[in-house]
Amino acid sequence: LFVFSGILGNILVIHVVFQSALESPSRRLPPSDTILVHLSLANLLTSLFRTVPIFMSDLGLDVSLSPGWCRIFMLLWVWWRAVGCWVTLTLSIFHCATLRRQHVTFGPLTLQRERRRVWVVLGLVWGANLAFSIPALLFTTHIESNATMELMVISCTTRPLLGCVWKFPSDRQGLAFASTSLALNEILPLVVMVFTNLATLHSLAKHIRAVTSESGSHGELDKHVSTERKAAHVIMCLVSLFVVCWVLQVAAVTYYNHDGGQHAEGLLTVAHFSASLFVGFSPLVVALGHGKLRRKIRSMILV
Repeated sequence: LFVFSGILGNILVIHVVFQSALESPSRRLPPSDTILVHLSLANLLTSLFRTVPIFMSDLGLDVSLSPGWCRIFMLLWVWWRAVGCWVTLTLSIFHCATLRRQHVTFGPLTLQRERRRVWVVLGLVWGANLAFSIPALLFTTHIESNATMELMVISCTTRPLLGCVWKFPSDRQGLAFASTSLALNEILPLVVMVFTNLATLHSLAKHIRAVTSESGSHGELDKHVSTERKAAHVIMCLVSLFVVCWVLQVAAVTYYNHDGGQHAEGLLTVAHFSASLFVGFSPLVVALGHGKLRRKIRSMILV
């Protein structure tokens, strides 16, 4: 359910966003929709090239890669996973910055500058994470036997995925890379996203109070406040999903690498499901909270 709902959900979000852009007068993606497309793309690639093979392995199918392909696939898995995490943070920071902006100016030039900034940031996210993932080309190998993994970086299963495992010159170097990866690609975005979303919710609450204290049509005020509250609910859903899934992931992988006690297998199983849950449903949470995209998805379902 998680695997195929995630694949279909991400394809649906990408399709709806591009269709909405083609129907708009500018025929270009707005900055927030651009970030959403990149998030959906990273999650879709992760689902197709990593979660589906895990699903096939769980069914009992023996799928294996050569050492060369193992290096390439491990690079892609680490890269796309990290990109998904950082693009989620980028979306959160963008919404926070938009809400906290004092003077909002509209026009084609302003949108063009904002669009360019978003593309530069997304390019840096993809490029920096690709550079960080290069060690996968050097420290990945293939094993034939049904061995158990001794070191985890992004995986939640103790079985080697497609026969691919990490192999560092020493245990110390392996733990150093795994710990650095967790700190940079899991814990740092997690902490920053929590504080960013708290700042966003504070700005929303402040804005709602300011709007309700102003004079004007009561109906318009109610509508405006209702929209703001819906935005707050979407942000809360996204950050809650992110925090729960990634905390379980970090706890399980850290416990396995440093302790590996009797609770490791249970923690990894829960983390495995939570990772699939986030990859599958985080873009849908954002899309369904986006008024235009929600209406488009509803009309597509009705048709």
